[in-house]
Amino acid sequence: MARVRLAKPDNITDAEVQGIFDWVTEMEGTVPNHFYVEMNFPEYFKAKLGSTKVLWQMGELSMEEIQHVGILVSKANGCSYCTAAFCTILNHGLEADEGDIERLVQQGSSAVDDNRLRTILEFCLKVNLDPKATTDEDIASLRSCGLSDKGIVQVIHLVSDFCSYNRLNLSLDTDYDYRDMWRSLVND
Repeated sequence: MARVRLAKPDNITDAEVQGIFDWVTEMEGTVPNHFYVEMNFPEYFKAKLGSTKVLWQMGELSMEEIQHVGILVSKANGCSYCTAAFCTILNHGLEADEGDIERLVQQGSSAVDDNRLRTILEFCLKVNLDPKATTDEDIASLRSCGLSDKGIVQVIHLVSDFCSYNRLNLSLDTDYDYRDMWRSLVND
């Protein structure tokens, strides 16, 4: 059981919150418990989700690439809740093949054939594990995949953003409300 209440509003009068809930319902099929945990601090919920929206929509990575990053960073951080969330977005919202997602969760970046995506994923996992270990060669590899300075900054902010969601859900033990299949892949 979550360590804070799930702040489920009876009715939503804030258009910004309604917009966030509408978007997540489109992408995931429902409003997940994580959002209700976040609603305990509604002012930050709107700012945080607004920031995430900018990261997901205004940078150089595609939504599919972003969800791949979210899946692998969340798995690396041991957050089955977030891993499942990003698997759900990739599968339900973006209609990616479930088998491909399963392979990604089980095999990591080695399951990815696309060189650009594999390079991005490996960089993100390195930044997640030890940001000080980043080298000039790592940055050059991102540039060779077509990322500009904006895309490189976006990638690093994505790792931080996913880590913040991981920490929140792990620390507060958010009630799991995704398909058990996704959780079982993380815990294998």
